[in-house]
Amino acid sequence: MVTDLIIQRLEAGVVPWQMPWKSSGALPRNMVSKKAYRGFNFWYLLSFGFENPYFLTFNQVKQLGGSIIKGSKSYQVIFWKLREYKQKDGTSEEIPMLRYYRVFHIDCVEGIDPAKIPSDESHDHEFDPIAECEQLIEFWEDSPTIELNKARACYIPSLDKIEMPNPRNFFGNDLYYNVLFHEAIHSTGHKKRLNRHEKFPDHRFSSHDYSIEELVAEMGAAYLCGICGIQTRTIDNSAAYIQSWLNKLKNDNKFVIQAASYAQRAVDYILEHQRKPIHTESINPEKEPVTASFSF
Repeated sequence: MVTDLIIQRLEAGVVPWQMPWKSSGALPRNMVSKKAYRGFNFWYLLSFGFENPYFLTFNQVKQLGGSIIKGSKSYQVIFWKLREYKQKDGTSEEIPMLRYYRVFHIDCVEGIDPAKIPSDESHDHEFDPIAECEQLIEFWEDSPTIELNKARACYIPSLDKIEMPNPRNFFGNDLYYNVLFHEAIHSTGHKKRLNRHEKFPDHRFSSHDYSIEELVAEMGAAYLCGICGIQTRTIDNSAAYIQSWLNKLKNDNKFVIQAASYAQRAVDYILEHQRKPIHTESINPEKEPVTASFSF
């Protein structure tokens, strides 16, 4: 049911993915325009895990009276620009051209007046744990280590450890568990569990294998949300996240079905390795799910 629902969302067109938490360093953005990076640039800059989210071009650094610290590394970001080409018959055509430029993280810059550097406060709300979701993780016999209050959400295979932001930084309690389940599915690929990571050994960001693994993790997270009865609020964002990785795989929905198979095995593994029975809300496939909407 969840797989079908996600495919329906994909075919109907989903809203852009929204990061479900806001903590210091969570949203990479240009310090001058204050605009968050989008698409590949967002994922690329986010992957470095900086505590401070701000980046500047070389010219922006100079305009603010600063300088680049010697030996600092720049980061390449891309954008599309339309160029007009005139045809022999006098007509014109706009052709998209890929362009790139380099930016520096604010930590690589010195000499800028601190008053010109914006503060970056975290989102905060009263977190109310969801019992079914808590039990699913608490009763998991060989669960990886889970550490909270981190700047980003990730699974580190070498340490068999999940890192998560503070639950209070999420825009909703269910969104916190959706992300936690995503990382939990990643951890089932560890060699001491399902050893799925051996099937997709290329862990470079945005590679084919990496993209497939991200689909598996989000499909599995959607299944676990369905089992715990919280999928109605998380399904649209899951579909949008899946769509973002399908773009790397030529937007072929067959990869959703492939990921769904691996995701089911991952979910089964978690459910089969519980110290106590899990009491979750039953899902009625005939009941029309509530359409979720997000506004951040």
